[in-house]
Amino acid sequence: MDKSYHEILKKYTEKLLPLNHVVGVGYGKKIKDNIMTEEECIIVMVDQKLPEAELEKEDIIPQKLDGVKTDVQEVGEIRLLQIPRAQKFRPAPGGVSIGHYGVTAGTLGAVVKDKETGEPLILSNNHILANTSNGRDGKARIGDPILQPAAYDNGNKEKDTIAHLHRFIPLEPTRSIFNPISNIVDCAVAKPVNNEVVENSILEIGKIKGVGEAEIGMTIVKSGRTTGLTESRIRAIDSTVRVRLDPLREAIFTDQIVADSFSEGGDSGSLVLDKENRAIGLLFAGSNRATICNKISNVLEKLNIEFYDCSEKEDGEKEQEEGSEKGKKNGKEISPKDPDRILDMPELYSIYLLLLLLILDLAYRKF
Repeated sequence: MDKSYHEILKKYTEKLLPLNHVVGVGYGKKIKDNIMTEEECIIVMVDQKLPEAELEKEDIIPQKLDGVKTDVQEVGEIRLLQIPRAQKFRPAPGGVSIGHYGVTAGTLGAVVKDKETGEPLILSNNHILANTSNGRDGKARIGDPILQPAAYDNGNKEKDTIAHLHRFIPLEPTRSIFNPISNIVDCAVAKPVNNEVVENSILEIGKIKGVGEAEIGMTIVKSGRTTGLTESRIRAIDSTVRVRLDPLREAIFTDQIVADSFSEGGDSGSLVLDKENRAIGLLFAGSNRATICNKISNVLEKLNIEFYDCSEKEDGEKEQEEGSEKGKKNGKEISPKDPDRILDMPELYSIYLLLLLLILDLAYRKF
């Protein structure tokens, strides 16, 4: 190549990228019949390679640029490669597809602990795990199958039931504008079929490190089924909002967190955290400009749940420590601070000396 390809790329890249279908420009070797040749060229990458007759005149790529041949290569639409969260995960972490068998799809928020029994439970929204039920409409019942992946993501009850609906807070739609019923949370928990099918972490985030309080301007993150790992900023707290439940019904929610939009449909149920991995809220609604979250303190209180302490020891570690304690009590391990288990040699010699003196004294008296 007579002329430096760097100069050619610098000269033409900005002119080529705006053209329809062009997604990239670079230096490489010409490909013919799907085989790379030894001929150097300027590669113009397109999302779809079309005949010249179907292109606008200005979108046709010149055969040469400053005397150097070009090669139009189809590479498709270039996008970020994200973890396919709509697939089946076992064990399933937070941030992946889940849903009541009667809904489309939402997000598994986190694995939490039942405060009464200590058992692990799956946290998400009512409208994800309980089908937007008010508890009286028959749309969901305790024990209903929960699928991972969700039905929209080809999950089915026979193969993909990961849990059963365990508890939910009813959602109350507004019946009158003069006396509206307000909601505080959109949340529910499901009981896993066994402890091995869930994982106490969130995809691309890790373990939860306690609970935090929402603050205006705070940077927050979430890991959701649809948009993956995204970041936003809180713009309002202590908010009351009207939320459209379906084409015919809406509901009022009070004490909500409002953030700049960082979610789409299917992200509902995502746990929202601060930069220190402290839980802040539970994502449940939004628009193209805002995302709405329940305060996590309200969610925990209403469902009577808590997060696992990341400093808690695993069951295996606990058993090992308990075994060590039992060994100490059974005499298998002697602590240097246990005076009843240690023979004090200097004290023993003193006793022997005293006995010897007594014997000598008796003998002296006899003679």
